[in-house]
Amino acid sequence: MEYIHQNFDVNFKYGVHFSSHLFDPANTCLSAFLESRADAAFQKKLLVILDGGVAAAHPGLPDQITRYLSAVRGFQPAPEIITISGGESVKNDLPLVFSLVDAIDKYGIDRHSYVIGIGGGSLLDLVGFVAAISHRGVKHIRIPTTVLSQNDSGVGVKNGVNYKGKKNFLGSFAPPSAVFNDSHFLTTLDSRDWRSGMVEAVKVALIRDTAFFEWIEEKAVALTGGDMPGMQYLIFRCAELHVAHIGGGGDPFESGSSRPLDFGHWSAHKLEQLTSFSLRHGEAVAIGIALDSVYSFLLGWLDEASMYRIISVLKNMQLPVWHPLLEKQDGRPSPVVAGLEEFREHLGGRLTISLLKAIGTGAETHHMDLDLLYAAADICKKLQ
Repeated sequence: MEYIHQNFDVNFKYGVHFSSHLFDPANTCLSAFLESRADAAFQKKLLVILDGGVAAAHPGLPDQITRYLSAVRGFQPAPEIITISGGESVKNDLPLVFSLVDAIDKYGIDRHSYVIGIGGGSLLDLVGFVAAISHRGVKHIRIPTTVLSQNDSGVGVKNGVNYKGKKNFLGSFAPPSAVFNDSHFLTTLDSRDWRSGMVEAVKVALIRDTAFFEWIEEKAVALTGGDMPGMQYLIFRCAELHVAHIGGGGDPFESGSSRPLDFGHWSAHKLEQLTSFSLRHGEAVAIGIALDSVYSFLLGWLDEASMYRIISVLKNMQLPVWHPLLEKQDGRPSPVVAGLEEFREHLGGRLTISLLKAIGTGAETHHMDLDLLYAAADICKKLQ
């Protein structure tokens, strides 16, 4: 039987830039990037989608953005900046998805133009997804404004929205054209967002970098108290480790079942949903890291001293390490534990959970002992 075999590679590359006061006319970081991609034959367009909370925290920001982008040679900004709410709720709003697709159509944003998302991780997830499904892929630029989005979600290749109560059920792998981290946006974060964003650095240090974890351990109290130079280093190193894993792990679009960067996330995703997202993503991940670290200890993989060090770092960051939903509910299974199968479905293939062999060394298991898991939850409760 005859057949045609097709095989090709697509090369993706993008820069993660670190700056401050990105839209100051004197700052050419973004304008130089755009002008390097201008075309003398025709003018490209820009559509900005802005987090309303960021706009409120930085008075005059929309006008500043408009003036800045209007001066970029070879580009024409859309006549309006679309301002929407931030936070997880935007990922639960399908009408909003299609209203943003309509805006891309209305303003003629073609595949040579750019959609620019400015906001936290949820907004960037939404904007990236909208760009990916419009014209089979419009270029998008991410400008993350939170710790969590600058050090983790904003520098990766995934986009998505929630559907049927399932986190990121609709989504795409669509790398950004560039990421611009502006540290000035961090100065207006509330304390919960500041603290919870650091947990992704804890996560990636635990599975990949012992020295980075030791640095975080030493600096945890100062970081929690608002140490900006420390935070800038934490974001840079965390982003560097995430980018290195995505680009060098051999599976950037997650076609396999291995997800080391999801350490602590199987329970976190379910906790977010079960609490109607009253738990910040980082807070839920902190609980998930605590649970899986204690489980790793009970499994005999992680030594007891390391387990206590991990719990101590999370508590020094004023992050939770337990939630009542980890317990059985009136004799019924914990709804979080029941979410293991949902997590398997999200990953595809067989269940694969990232655990720890040591601080800085991740490992994987394909089976979770439920009795041991409840025992781990009980220890987390006692240690909270």
